[in-house]
Amino acid sequence: MNILILGSGGREHTLAWKMAQSPLLKHLFVAPGNAGTEVIAKNVPIGVNDFEKIRELVLQEKIDMVVVGPEDPLVNGVHDFFLNDTELKHVAIIGPEKAAATLEGSKEFAKEFMMRHDIPTAAYRSFNKDTLEEGYDFLDTLNPPYVLKADGLAAGKGVLILSDIQEAKSELNAMLIDSKFGDASATVVIEEFLDGIELSVFVLTDGTNYKILPTAKDYKRIGEGDTGLNTGGMGAISPVPFADAAFMHKIHENVVKPTVNGLRADALPYKGFIFIGLIKVGEEPKVIEYNVRLGDPETEVVIPRIKNDLVELFKAVSSSSLDRIDLEIDERTASTVMLVSGGYPEAYEKGKEMHGLEETTDSLIFHAGTKLENGKVVTNGGRVMAITSFGDNFQEALATSYKNAAKIDFEGINYRKDLGFDLN
Repeated sequence: MNILILGSGGREHTLAWKMAQSPLLKHLFVAPGNAGTEVIAKNVPIGVNDFEKIRELVLQEKIDMVVVGPEDPLVNGVHDFFLNDTELKHVAIIGPEKAAATLEGSKEFAKEFMMRHDIPTAAYRSFNKDTLEEGYDFLDTLNPPYVLKADGLAAGKGVLILSDIQEAKSELNAMLIDSKFGDASATVVIEEFLDGIELSVFVLTDGTNYKILPTAKDYKRIGEGDTGLNTGGMGAISPVPFADAAFMHKIHENVVKPTVNGLRADALPYKGFIFIGLIKVGEEPKVIEYNVRLGDPETEVVIPRIKNDLVELFKAVSSSSLDRIDLEIDERTASTVMLVSGGYPEAYEKGKEMHGLEETTDSLIFHAGTKLENGKVVTNGGRVMAITSFGDNFQEALATSYKNAAKIDFEGINYRKDLGFDLN
């Protein structure tokens, strides 16, 4: 098969690395890709939302399957674009159609879906600029901290958790009236705060059948002890130690099953990954959010633990025969540590040459924000590189990742040195 992966991050390098191992693969393309994907696939300088250029590439290279990495093209309807084109409709797309992708594209839509299908989640209400005063009144009924979520896509930055009621009201005003997050905050969802420990559960579905993939825990804050600004993710661990068999049974029965059944009941065609962001409150799982693709950096610990041929799994998704495959999972723990640019998640510089990559051992190196410049790997983003390692437990896996992180250097390099601090 000729396969195209859309995206340029650590998630896409990990998918490319895994798919490159498949005997079913003939040629692999990544658009636009990074310095890591360039070694194992052909990078093509096309943006993930440039559907016309993607169309040209697919026809020119006789692509049989497109695996969509990030959420943007899914929310923008790339799957539908293929279905509505007579020359493209035979191409397999791994990723939901536009209507189903609204699960991530709109927080309000996702909350309504959960309420409709009795999926446990936080109590909420949504507001727009015309109901701002009602939003203030609703905040007054809640106990701190206050959770404000921009309804639309805001590159992972549209969620605010605030302790002060006046600050919460001020930020609500900034989101609705001053368009703090642009069109994404034209509607704001206000939720009750759930106190617990978070985890991510990933599901691969063909629309009817599904497989629950390994669990993961990621670390979003830039600072040690989960302090400072939110990022796209500073590292991850899989499996999650506290997600025992009894808890996973609750997740399956109360969350996964009604989610997949709900998509079918609501006629939301879905072939691809469902990322379920969960929080364990007491002994009960509650859904924080849905994403309609794999998370990053969770991909860098989840995919390496899957022993199956990933191309074979994707073919089963496309042909609605996922029930015929037995999922095989590596029992070891995987951890990943994300190296980031100095200043990230705020302003940072690109083009910093990286050193020491060839000195790393016993780890998988997944590129994120990198590119090749005159034969040298240089930084090209905020999150630069993920270092994934295996171990008998997360402490052992992290020790190997940290050992290799210390060998890599570029100007301004930064990474969290306390991952797993909340799991001991």
